[in-house]
This record gives sequence, C-alpha cells and structure tokens, in this order.
Amino acid sequence: MRNIPVNLAGFKLRVVEEPSIKADQDGKMITAYGTDDPLYVVGVFAKPQATEDGYRGKGEELRITLSTNPEGVEEGDLVELIGATVSHWERDGRSGLTWKAQGVKRL
Repeated sequence: MRNIPVNLAGFKLRVVEEPSIKADQDGKMITAYGTDDPLYVVGVFAKPQATEDGYRGKGEELRITLSTNPEGVEEGDLVELIGATVSHWERDGRSGLTWKAQGVKRL
C-alpha cells in the first residue's frame, strides 16, 4: 500500500535534523516527479503525548520527505506535518516505511 494518510495528533514532533534538499547517494538532487522542484528532508523525533495517568511511551526518530520548502524551520522547533502519509517498501530482503508530507508548520 502506498501513501496511506497518517494522523499524528497524539504525538509531539520536534525537529532533530534541520531541513535540507534531498539527494541520492551520489549527491545528486532529487526532484518531485514530473517537475524540476527539489524535494526536502527533515528529521523529527515523534514522542507520544502523556496519557491521563502521566505515562509517556517511547519515541522514535523519523526522516520525512517534504514536497515544499520548509522555510524557517530549525532544529529544536516543535512542528506539525501537513498532509502526512506513509508507504511500505521492500527491496533485496529489506523492508521499511517511507514517510512523506506536503509540508511542515512550526507550532
């Protein structure tokens, strides 16, 4: 399944790696399909918000591919993803999730 909408309302997202232009392993800029517009990538730490009894689950670092320039977003900022999706991938016996969003907004 591809581009499954994701609701991250129960999580705090903190930028741990400032946004940068997405590049392949050779350093070549990756563009959005059918355009010359660059894609961006940002690292965030997703931490569940505390429950009523004060429990906070473990968090996880995610790398999010963005289709728009995340101007003004810096390391340490709390953010919200706009139009977040996730896709499953498999290749050469490995598998994982790819996270994407249309943009990111500072809180």
